[in-house]
Amino acid sequence: MKTLNNTEINQLNPSPDVLHALNVTKRGCEELLPENDWLRKLIKSEQSGQPLRIKLGLDPTAPDIHIGHTVVLNKMRQLQDLGHTVIFLIGDFTSLIGDPSGRNSTRPPLTAEQIKYNAETYYQQASKVLDPSKTEIRYNSEWNDQLGARGMIQLAAKYTVARMMERNDFHERFHAGNSISIHEFLYPLMQGYDSVALKSDIELGGTDQKFNLLMGRHLQEEYGQEPQCILTMPLLEGLDGVDKMSKSKNNYIGITEDANTMFAKVLSISDTLMWRWFTLLSFRSEEEIRMLRSQVEGGRNPKEVKVALAKEITARFHSAAAADAAEQDFINRSRGGIPDEIDERSLPLGEGGAPVGIGALLKQAGLTASSGEANRLIDGGGVRVDGSVVSDKGLKLAAGTYVLQVGKRKFARVTLG
Repeated sequence: MKTLNNTEINQLNPSPDVLHALNVTKRGCEELLPENDWLRKLIKSEQSGQPLRIKLGLDPTAPDIHIGHTVVLNKMRQLQDLGHTVIFLIGDFTSLIGDPSGRNSTRPPLTAEQIKYNAETYYQQASKVLDPSKTEIRYNSEWNDQLGARGMIQLAAKYTVARMMERNDFHERFHAGNSISIHEFLYPLMQGYDSVALKSDIELGGTDQKFNLLMGRHLQEEYGQEPQCILTMPLLEGLDGVDKMSKSKNNYIGITEDANTMFAKVLSISDTLMWRWFTLLSFRSEEEIRMLRSQVEGGRNPKEVKVALAKEITARFHSAAAADAAEQDFINRSRGGIPDEIDERSLPLGEGGAPVGIGALLKQAGLTASSGEANRLIDGGGVRVDGSVVSDKGLKLAAGTYVLQVGKRKFARVTLG
């Protein structure tokens, strides 16, 4: 990312507040293009008192989100807190096309009912990050439904097939002999036209959205508007610290997960990954994060700092009280204690009232996928009954109530009878 040097910045004579806004914008971002245009917009906004229009477009392709999705929402909130207008654009029209970004095949379109449900759920979750009272919610069907065939043809005339084929995903699919439907060419055009309709000053997105974001800039110029800047945010590494956060990789934290699970999952990340998460997920200042890092390098236990991050994230999606309770629950579990609230199950004894083997019982209770997995966990000392470690794979339990524990976080109170 090309950044302005001090000489270039000083030539524009920005105020301290504008410089602060520029630093907030750039924090953790992948690219800000063009940076000098954004600085000029910030200066103009300060002088005129007119807030800038910050656009984030989201296709409601899934009904729920994980904290990796909130990286770009956090940036929106930071710009919102600077006094600018945040536009949360729901792509109900473009969802009917399906975004081809990063795809090697045509994405199936959603039904109107799926779009409506997903959009409502998505915004409810996004509101845990954004300030709903200062957020403008728009649907791109407002203007795209009015465009008509004539308007669509006029829009399509503003871009060439050659330029469209420069996209990596289209280029690769074409040369691999995979089909590309004509309607997929419309997606980046429609997303770009959203910027024209909204007169956005900057559009945010993931690194995989760069082509679409630049399309908005191009079309605004075509329609005689001042072109928007674009700000791309990186994709967040998941719990494993290797792959990007994804449900398919099972390395994610869903923002609707319970507070105890959320807290424990944040604490499970590596000490190295913690600093990346601080930059992209925390609302602490960069100066405060540098101070924490310096303390850890000076000998402070990194777990203490990670606890602070876990509490901040948990409080954002639940409450401060829930974060405190989650911390206490984690401490209790790490000491071998039993949580206050655990699943309760009633299970039958064996034939004729015979005791049940521990491996079969753990499987029936849903704590392991199989008796074989249960036996492996017992070998590793990862199974407890009423707080005592089980070492005998042949253990059988008679009628009664038992607290079963697998690992640090799986519990069940089972009544056999």
